[in-house]
Amino acid sequence: MLFVLPLRCGFPVLTRPLISPYYFLMNADELRSKYIEFFKSKDHAQIQGKSLLPDNDPTVLFTTAGMHPLVPYLLGEDHPAGKRLVDYQKCIRTGDIDAVGDPSHLTFFEMLGNWSLGDYFKEGAIEMSFEFLTSPQWLGIPLEKIGVTVFEGDETVPRDEESAAVWKRLGIPDERIGYRPRSDNWWGPAGATGPCGPDSEMFIDMGQDPCGPDCEPGCSCGKWLEIWNDVFMQYNKTAEGNYEPLARTCVDTGMGIERTITILNGKKSVYDTEIFAPIVQAVEKAAAYAYGTEPEGDRSVRIICDHVRASAFILGDPKAVSPSNAGAGYVLRRLIRRAVRHGRKLGIPGTVLSPIAQVIIEQLSGPYPELAENKRSIIEELDKEEGKFLETLQKGEHEFEKLLPNLLKDPRKIMPGRLAFKLYDTYGVPIERTEELAEEQGMRVNRAEFEEAFKKHQELSRAGSGQLFKGGLGDQGEMAVKYHTATHLLHKALRMVLGDHVAQKGSNITAERMRFDFSHGAPMTGDELVRVQNIVNDQIRRNLPVTMEVMSLEDAKASGAAALFGEKYESQVKVYTIGDFSKEVCGGPHVEHTETMGFFRIQKEQSSSAGVRRIRAVLE
Repeated sequence: MLFVLPLRCGFPVLTRPLISPYYFLMNADELRSKYIEFFKSKDHAQIQGKSLLPDNDPTVLFTTAGMHPLVPYLLGEDHPAGKRLVDYQKCIRTGDIDAVGDPSHLTFFEMLGNWSLGDYFKEGAIEMSFEFLTSPQWLGIPLEKIGVTVFEGDETVPRDEESAAVWKRLGIPDERIGYRPRSDNWWGPAGATGPCGPDSEMFIDMGQDPCGPDCEPGCSCGKWLEIWNDVFMQYNKTAEGNYEPLARTCVDTGMGIERTITILNGKKSVYDTEIFAPIVQAVEKAAAYAYGTEPEGDRSVRIICDHVRASAFILGDPKAVSPSNAGAGYVLRRLIRRAVRHGRKLGIPGTVLSPIAQVIIEQLSGPYPELAENKRSIIEELDKEEGKFLETLQKGEHEFEKLLPNLLKDPRKIMPGRLAFKLYDTYGVPIERTEELAEEQGMRVNRAEFEEAFKKHQELSRAGSGQLFKGGLGDQGEMAVKYHTATHLLHKALRMVLGDHVAQKGSNITAERMRFDFSHGAPMTGDELVRVQNIVNDQIRRNLPVTMEVMSLEDAKASGAAALFGEKYESQVKVYTIGDFSKEVCGGPHVEHTETMGFFRIQKEQSSSAGVRRIRAVLE
C-alpha cells in the first residue's frame, strides 16, 4: 500500500511503491519518447517546444503550460503542421516559489501535450488517453488503478455526460467517476470572455483507504493523485456571461513529466527520481553533505537543485534574459540568489552554482540542445550574478552594523522583525544570518514580527503573480495586432540603419505601447532614431498589403525570410510578407494593410542588458 501526504499543490510525497515495479520502471527520456511515439502513431505531427519567454504576451513572464505557445491556434488560426499536434514543452511557474524546498514543489518542469484543432473531440481524446495509460505497449497501468473526473454542471453549462459515457464504455465503473465543480473541472477563459470548457482529469489510486463514503476521484484526501488532464474547449463566454457553443472545438491536454515519473516509479518525492539524482549528487559532492541526513539540510539541497535547474534553462533559452530588478530578470535573480544562500548554508566553499549547472547541462542537452549551445554564457552569467550577490550580502551585513548603535539602546536587546525583514528584502540577508549577527551582540530577533512582514510580502507577491501568471491569452485586440505588425517594420528599419548584425531579442506588447529588444552594442544617436522612425512611417503611409504563406522552413530561408531568435521551427512555417519591405517567419497576428496602423513614434531607447538595446514606441 502507498500513502500520500496531501499537499495544497505540487507533487506527491510517496512513501511506498505504488504497484509492482514491473509496470512502472521508466525514466524521463523513455516517457518523453513513448508519449511522442504514441501520438505520432495516431497521426499527430510532432512540433517543437517553444521558448520559456513568450513573445508579444504581456500577461505572463514565462511559458507556464504546454498550451501557452499554441493559444493563437486554439483561438482559430490554422497551424502549419495541421490539426493534430504533439510536443514536449519546458515551463516555469513561480506562484509558489517560496514553497520550493519541500519534497514536491518545482519552478521548472517539462509538460507533455497533445492537441486537436477542430479535429477529434471528447471521445477521441479520452480513448487515446485511456490507451496510452493502460496498454501494456505504453504505460501499462492496470484499469482498476485508474479513476477520472468530469464536470458536474451548473446553472450555466450542463453536466458533461458525454465524457462520462465514454469513460464508462472503456470500463471505468461509476464509483470511479467523480463529478466535480467548476473550480476543479473547468478551464478558462483567461480573461472576462473567450474560449473555455470542461475538462476530464485522470487519477491513480494510491492504495490507501478512502477518507469516507463520499471519497471519489478528485478527493483531496490523498487516495487519488492526478496524472493527466484533457481540456475540451467547447464554449465561448460572451460579455453578457453567456456560454455559446464554439464553431470549432479544440482539445488541449497536459501531462507533467516529473510528476508522472514520480507516480509511476513510486518514489517518495520528485527529487528522489532519476531526473534529479545526478543534480542531488552534484550538490552532495560540493557540500560534503549526504542528502537524507536532516530536514533542513535536505530542504537546502532541493532548493539548490530546482533553482539552478530553472536558472540554467532561463539563461540557456534562445530569448535568454539576464538577472535584473524587473520582470523575468527579477525572477531569475531571485532564483540564483536563493540558491547561493542555501549553498552557503550547506557550507559549500567557493563557487556554488556553475559546477551544478554543468551537470544539468550535460544531463538535459539531449532533448534541449540549446543548453549545450549556450553553456558558456550560462556559466558566465551564473558566476557573475553569484559574485554580485556576495557583494550585496556584505553590504547587508554592513547595514546591520549601522543599525547596531540604536539597537543596543533597547534594554530588551530585541531587534525588530521589520528591520530584519528589510535586510532580507533589500540585501538578501537570510533571517538565519541576521539572527547570528544579533546573537553575537547579545541580542535576539523578533522572529514573529519578521514572519508577519514576510507573510505580507508573500501575499503581495502572489497577488502580482495572479496577474502576471494567469497562464492565459496574450492580447489579441486590434491595437495589439497593429503593434505586432509594427515590430516587423521596426526590425527591418533597424537593420537598414544600424546594420545586419541587428536581431530581435524579444518584444512585449500591450494595447497601449510596444517594447522591442534588439542586439546592438551602443546607444542609438538621435539621428539614427529619427531615420528609423521615418522609415517605419513611410511603410505605413505606403499602405502595404500584409500576406501570409505556409512553406517549408528551407524555402522560407531561401526566400529571404528572417527567422528569429535561433528558435526551433516546425518543418512547415508561416511567412508574413509586408509589401516589398519585410518578410519574416512568424505566427501572427497582423493587420491586412499598413495604413490602418497610425503614426509610429519612438518614445525611448535604452539599454536592456549587455549588448541588447530596447526601444519603447507607440502608435498614435
